[in-house]
Amino acid sequence: MTTARDTAAAVGLVGLAVMGENLALNVESRGFPIAVFNRTYDRTKAFLEGRARGKRVVGARRIGDFVGALARPRRIVLMVKAGAAVDAVLGDLVPHLDGGDIVVDGGNSSFRDTDRRIASLASTGIAFVGMGVSGGEEGALRGPSLMPGGRKADYNRLAPILTRIAAVADTGPCVTHCGRGSAGHFVKMVHNGIEYGDMQLIAEAYDLLRHGLGLTPRAIADVFAEWNEGELESFLIEITARIVAFPDDRRPRGVLLDQIRDVAGQKGTGRWTSQVALDLAVPIPTITAAVDGRDLSGMAALRARVADAYRAGPRPDRRGTARAVAETRAALYASKICAYAQGFHLLAAASEAFDYGIDRAEIARIWKAGCIIRAGFLDRVNAALTADPELPSLLLARDLARDVRARADGWRATVRRGVAAGIALPAMAASLAYFDGIRRARLPANLLQAQRDYFGAHTYARRDRPGSFHTDWSSPGRTHGSHRPRR
Repeated sequence: MTTARDTAAAVGLVGLAVMGENLALNVESRGFPIAVFNRTYDRTKAFLEGRARGKRVVGARRIGDFVGALARPRRIVLMVKAGAAVDAVLGDLVPHLDGGDIVVDGGNSSFRDTDRRIASLASTGIAFVGMGVSGGEEGALRGPSLMPGGRKADYNRLAPILTRIAAVADTGPCVTHCGRGSAGHFVKMVHNGIEYGDMQLIAEAYDLLRHGLGLTPRAIADVFAEWNEGELESFLIEITARIVAFPDDRRPRGVLLDQIRDVAGQKGTGRWTSQVALDLAVPIPTITAAVDGRDLSGMAALRARVADAYRAGPRPDRRGTARAVAETRAALYASKICAYAQGFHLLAAASEAFDYGIDRAEIARIWKAGCIIRAGFLDRVNAALTADPELPSLLLARDLARDVRARADGWRATVRRGVAAGIALPAMAASLAYFDGIRRARLPANLLQAQRDYFGAHTYARRDRPGSFHTDWSSPGRTHGSHRPRR
């Protein structure tokens, strides 16, 4: 075993891909000696002789030596690929651990896997904590947003370290106890779902500016830079302003973005968000549209065939460009509010269904720095949920509702403009449809229920009297029973 010094390490970390390396360096830089382990020792050796040289880092060839290097009770963070790899590491670790030790899964694990692992370790006395980590490689090194769940007592034992390594906003370290059980990984999943929505909305705005209004990349970069000075200020808008006109060093006067294949990758967390939202009967159409958008991007060969069959591309309209840009900004912001409203609604539903005890105001607070969706807008979300922790929808927050009303006309004009130009705006259009649906006191679901009763005798409820009813739709006036069970 190679050691930096003889004292026991305060923290152990398994998994030395870039995120793991950076988090290990972050921990060490905050004053905590750390032990590291990787399945292949060559990577550990390279880390010790490279980036970790001269630092208080312990590296081990064998898992037993790694565990033996840690101060008791042990605190171990796993930074390995979600799924089978986590179970494999646990299988190797657990025989060397004792009751009272804590294992933290910092990967993008499914919350259901986290529930299973908590249950499997319950009889051992070993605590298992699912913790979302957001901020990418830079965040892991300099301060991520951290979303741990599990028992509050276990969080309290981790807090002295987590509060030191987390990003810091003007409201404090971007870490909190997210709730019981698998709440940490559930919160991170929803964070990623909102991230999907946010990114898709920005991509649609870019598409409309570039191919619907005919703006140059340089002009679009200036637009996004201006937007980043206002209500849309965020990490994602900031980096988009840098990306859209970034030069391609292989093509003089060309931009790199034009040479990047239009096939978006995904690791599954957005899809999980849509799936669990269906299970909990919470509509999140903006996020689901973003997932669909990535799926559609992956069908490049099919899209090429359909494009060739129809031979119809976008139809730019450069008339009234300044107004159209302003309306696109309005549509992007209003749609963003809807995406967050959907995500925070899902958090509330999950907190009740799974007994998480999530404080949504705190979640908004810890997303203010370090994470990918960090934005000034989160101050307003935090304020709304602090003022009313039971707020059923962010669309009911007074200042956010005022903003949506003020932008509704521009939002509608933007969606119409996309339709007229032949440019798909799935997330913006889904956001608008969500808004129009949720603000209706009555929806045409009365027809759906009548149809269900017609073909399946599923019964229906009436507005003017209590009970359940079934009609013989082939004989007008023949309604049966007021106490039939509804299915």
